[in-house]
Amino acid sequence: MAVIVGVARETAAGERRVALTPETCRKLVAAGCTVQVQPGLGAGAFFADALYAEAGAELREDALAAADLVLCVQPPPAGVIAALKPGAVLVGSLQPQADAARGQAIRDRGIVAFPLERLPRTTRAQAMDVLSSQAGMAGYKAMLIAAELAPRFFPMLTTAAGTIRPSKVLVVGAGVAGLQAIATARRLGAQVEGFDVRPETREQIESLGGRFLDLGVSAAGEGGYARALTDEERAEQQRRLGEHLQGIDVVVCTAAVPGRPAPKILSAAMVDGMKPGSVIVDLAAETGGNCELTRPGERVEVAGVTIAGPLNLASLGARHASEMYARNLYNFAMLLVKDGALAFDWDDELLAKTVWPERAAT
Repeated sequence: MAVIVGVARETAAGERRVALTPETCRKLVAAGCTVQVQPGLGAGAFFADALYAEAGAELREDALAAADLVLCVQPPPAGVIAALKPGAVLVGSLQPQADAARGQAIRDRGIVAFPLERLPRTTRAQAMDVLSSQAGMAGYKAMLIAAELAPRFFPMLTTAAGTIRPSKVLVVGAGVAGLQAIATARRLGAQVEGFDVRPETREQIESLGGRFLDLGVSAAGEGGYARALTDEERAEQQRRLGEHLQGIDVVVCTAAVPGRPAPKILSAAMVDGMKPGSVIVDLAAETGGNCELTRPGERVEVAGVTIAGPLNLASLGARHASEMYARNLYNFAMLLVKDGALAFDWDDELLAKTVWPERAAT
């Protein structure tokens, strides 16, 4: 029998993205899969039910009941996982170790889970990298929020009322989100700097028209990520950064260390030294924030400085974020579906290193 792919409506608060678009639905059907989706699946991202039907999907409320392969954006609640077909495959941003009940439900039901945040960051995996695709949208939206909150123009303007100097923008962290934020600030006409403790990011920042802010601290890590700084390195970094922030109008923070709370880079003392009217948008609020004063999901003003800690920014760009995310999932699913049936090649590191619970070495 053909693999049944099931996709349900997302239930997490504020989540508008979808794990399946009409485009990827059509591709799965062409690969020999039967696709079942809940009515209203794509409403938040403006994909009508009729588009899924035209792509070959069956619309049914119990879309997950018989599913062999379940695709999702946010991890399903433990109760939903417990009702899945025993041994079903679950693919998405699952974070199984962040919720004990969810992780236990996966084990108890014998679910073969592939949390794509565990995907090895290799060249071959780029087309399946949900962290990168969604970070791009998040960085873009973060800079737009910063521009909206700033009480100033971003570009330099010459007007009859005089010349307006461009805003000075600093992006902390030069991963995918940070680079997209830099590119967006440049498009808006700001004077942009990028800061990252990994020296290899200098070329990337400069290629986008930004200036690399060198504070004399390097923390290059493995897999393209930064390592945690020592206490001495952090103290020197903060001293130099605090001095520099006094002349900055807008800061967008994007620094993260996988599997750990976001590093605290901007202290309360640094914020206190910034100019009134300055803005900080902390994209790292999802994992606690890079700024000591960030309140996840809130916007506060401290000493005249506005600090925003938005959550799930990728969902604000639900249409394009969904298109990218769904393609990521489709590309990964094609590692599992062979001639319309599920097949696991555990010699493939993308499967072996992503699956959870981890398989015992043989």
